[in-house]
Amino acid sequence: MSDFTPFHRGGSGEPLVLIHGFTATWEIWEPIIAPLEERFEVFAPTLPMHAGGPEIDAEPTVELMLEGVERLLDEAGIQTAHIVGNSLGGYAALRLAANGRARTVNALAPAGGWAEGDSKLAETMDFFQQMQPMVVAAAENVDDVVATPEGRAVVVQFLTERPEVVSAELARKIVLAAAGCTEAIALAQMGRTAEWGFDLDAIDCPTRFVWGTEDKILAWPGAAARYREGLPDADWVILDGVGHCPMLDVPEKTVELITEFARG
Repeated sequence: MSDFTPFHRGGSGEPLVLIHGFTATWEIWEPIIAPLEERFEVFAPTLPMHAGGPEIDAEPTVELMLEGVERLLDEAGIQTAHIVGNSLGGYAALRLAANGRARTVNALAPAGGWAEGDSKLAETMDFFQQMQPMVVAAAENVDDVVATPEGRAVVVQFLTERPEVVSAELARKIVLAAAGCTEAIALAQMGRTAEWGFDLDAIDCPTRFVWGTEDKILAWPGAAARYREGLPDADWVILDGVGHCPMLDVPEKTVELITEFARG
């Protein structure tokens, strides 16, 4: 796991923060970083308790993770920024917005939108806990696994509907990042009982949700229920045929959506 770095920073312009999803690292944003750096100063950190990210010497909780993200922004000298997050990172982006740290938010299939009592929350945590041993096993022979289109399709099948656009190197990083997220099972267990709800009215910046109709992890529209009810005036973009990570499926469209929204 020594290959993983804690963050990426580059480009010039207004600050834009990219926050990845559960078990990933900042490198999941690789397909869109360069074009965004033509317009923004991009800061892409790896979340606490993820491969290459800060460690937290305590039992994992959502609040501790969010405090860790705010520390990363503070250490980077970023008070406010345009914030883009995917999955768990999308939830973090919305929480940062509620804390006054966001100029705009693009939440790509954010976690935390389950309706009260929705059984899908527990099923999602089951999925991550069941997948982790398989990911660790795949990591032992990762170069062989990602050497073929078929192998790459298997390892990214829950993230993208277009596995052919994911390079062997990026697929390798995705597998190793997930295997290196040693707290994955504990974090998923935490997710079962976490208090995901927060004061959505505290978000006072422009907010956009982007969701793929083929999301296999946080399925549209059920996984968006809380946000659709609590933020009816937010901008909603539904992408037909797109999976859980729009930056993998449709990188050019994702850059366009981020850029146009950040520029108002």
